[in-house]
Amino acid sequence: MPGTQGPLNAFLDLRQMPVANAELGPLAGLRLAVKDIYDVAGYRTGCGNPQKYEEGHAASRTAHAVQTILDAGARFVGKTQTDELAFSLFGQNANFPFPVNPAAPDRVTGGSSSGSAAAVAGGLANIATGSDTGGSIRAPASFCGLIGLRTTHGRISLDGAMKLASSFDTFGWFADDIETYEAVGKLLLGRDPHQHPLNRPLSIRWLDAFVTGPAEAAEYARMKALAARVIGQPVETEYAFASFPDELYWCFRRLQAFEAWREHGPWISAGGRLSPGVEERFGFGRTIDATTAATEAARRLAFRAELGALLGNNGFLVLPTVPGAAPLAVSTPEQFQAYRERALHLLCLSGLSGFPQITLPIGSVEGAPFGLSLLGPSGSDVALIRLGRRILDAARKA
Repeated sequence: MPGTQGPLNAFLDLRQMPVANAELGPLAGLRLAVKDIYDVAGYRTGCGNPQKYEEGHAASRTAHAVQTILDAGARFVGKTQTDELAFSLFGQNANFPFPVNPAAPDRVTGGSSSGSAAAVAGGLANIATGSDTGGSIRAPASFCGLIGLRTTHGRISLDGAMKLASSFDTFGWFADDIETYEAVGKLLLGRDPHQHPLNRPLSIRWLDAFVTGPAEAAEYARMKALAARVIGQPVETEYAFASFPDELYWCFRRLQAFEAWREHGPWISAGGRLSPGVEERFGFGRTIDATTAATEAARRLAFRAELGALLGNNGFLVLPTVPGAAPLAVSTPEQFQAYRERALHLLCLSGLSGFPQITLPIGSVEGAPFGLSLLGPSGSDVALIRLGRRILDAARKA
């Protein structure tokens, strides 16, 4: 499998093939990078795994969502590296030199959309596609100071994309300015099916407690206060779902791993090779039986109904995207695991519900980015982008 090229290790070092794009359109003149889980005609899709790359064949068609962006005038500039089979959170694929986080070079980019985040944060692309199953748009966007939306599950076609866990997989993209972000959103999302104004901000106290420490808590409070000038003061609630935070975390972990093993287990069992860490996560999925998965699926449905009732037609959650700034690249496995668990307690709500969540780059801890998130009802993606624009405009003026 090829290595990487460029100063940030964002792009795969592949022989460049011509990829057609429209000469005119709303995205004309913008550069597009594509995460290597999406088919691009003429290229193999390697999914971050050397064996997958060697076994693969050049795609005959480009993934639907990627083609939509090309047809709007964006110019393809390369495929970006991803964590192996898109099953990691920190962007440290053992098969490649790690991508560099331009916003905080001593910290990780986040994964699995690592190369895409690095490319946009480093000015090598204006738009980069990613995916979000467990947080692979939201975490890298927060870590690298970008805008990132986990879209309503099923709203954007994943035709031509590698599957990881189908009931969680979503298409996403990065940009570093809200104008570009909204322009892509208009193309891919169209009009929101959720036709109610979002004007009732909410905050759940136990979510706020997952920030890492005093500095992060202080910065999160500052971000919330800044956002409140635009959206109003979030109503603090002790709302307790029938499942406690740890139960929701394990519900997500078990269902995601169960589906990931169902998707890739046959290939792994037939001799597919994985790096440590990724192999362990798939191995965990192998231990989840159908009865356990059914129990967790029922818990998930109950949670979705409870969260939907809390939000109603006009409510949205304000929450920290992740526990704080990105972990240092030299963190120990134990430190990475502790951060991962805290992060997934926050990230799993959108995944379990299927509701959209946007992260906004308005915070900083120790000189490194820290994002604020808004989570809205199903189908409110465009409304969240527009709320995000208002908050980012206010942040520029602050």
